[in-house]
Amino acid sequence: MQNDTKISERRACQLVGLSRTVLHYESKAQPANRQLQARLIELAGERRRFGYRRLHALVRREGVLANHKRIYRLYREAGLAVRRRKRRHGVTVERQTLESSLELNQVWSMDFVSDALANGRRIKVLTIVDDFSKEAIDLVADFGISGQYVTRVLDQAARFRGYPKAIRTDQGPEFTGKALDQWAYKHGIQLKMIQAGKPTQNAFIESFNGRFRDECLNDHWFTTLAEARILIAAWRQDYNQCRPHSTLGYQTPAEFAAKHRGITSALPTEKERL
Repeated sequence: MQNDTKISERRACQLVGLSRTVLHYESKAQPANRQLQARLIELAGERRRFGYRRLHALVRREGVLANHKRIYRLYREAGLAVRRRKRRHGVTVERQTLESSLELNQVWSMDFVSDALANGRRIKVLTIVDDFSKEAIDLVADFGISGQYVTRVLDQAARFRGYPKAIRTDQGPEFTGKALDQWAYKHGIQLKMIQAGKPTQNAFIESFNGRFRDECLNDHWFTTLAEARILIAAWRQDYNQCRPHSTLGYQTPAEFAAKHRGITSALPTEKERL
C-alpha cells in the first residue's frame, strides 16, 4: 500500500487497523520463522513418524525457544503431516487396562517379532521393554531363539540393570518351557502369562513392536543377519537416547530412566556391552 500510494507507514497501519509494533515484530520474525520451518522440514524427513509435538521437543533440545502453537503453524504451512497407518477392519477387541508400573524393573515385557532377509530366510527378534521407563532393554535377532537363549539374554541385561520383579509374555513355546520357568524361580521373578490369543493384554510391548516394525524393519531390506543386527542395534540406541516419548513428558526413555536411577550417565552403548 505504501509503495502504491506514497503514504506514511503510520497512516497505512491506521487504514488497515494494524499496530506498527505488530508490523515490525512480524517483519523481524519472518527470517527466524523461515529458518525454523526449514529445520522442521529437515527433521520431519529424518523422522517420518514424528508429528509436530515430537518435532517441537526436538527443536527445544537444540535451544529453540518457540511455543507449540508457533511450531504447529509452521508445520502446517510447510504441508507436513504424519501418514496415518491403515487400520485393519475386523471384530472389535476390548482392550484391558494394564496396571501401571511405578518403578524401574517392576515389570519387563517380552515378545517376538518376525521378519525375513533378502534371500527369504526368516529371522526372529526378541524384544524386551521396561514398562515403566519404556526403554528397549534389548533387541536380539537370530534365526532361532530357544527358551535357554532367552535366559542368557536376560542375564546379560541384568548385569547392567538388575533383575526385574516380573516379566510379562504371551504363551509362546519359548516362554512356557522349562528353561525360562526354572530361571525365573532361581531369581525370584514372577512370570505373568497373558491369555492365549489376547495380545492386547500385553499392550506395552505390542505398541513398541508396531513402532519397531514401522520405523526399522519396514525401512530396511536386510541382506544378512549381521547387517540386521547392526541396523536393529542402531535403531534401539536412537529410540532410547534420542526419541521423545509423550507418556514420559517428552523425555527420552534413557533420560527418564537416568533420573529415576539418580544418575546422569547413560547405560552402556552397544559397543560397550560387547
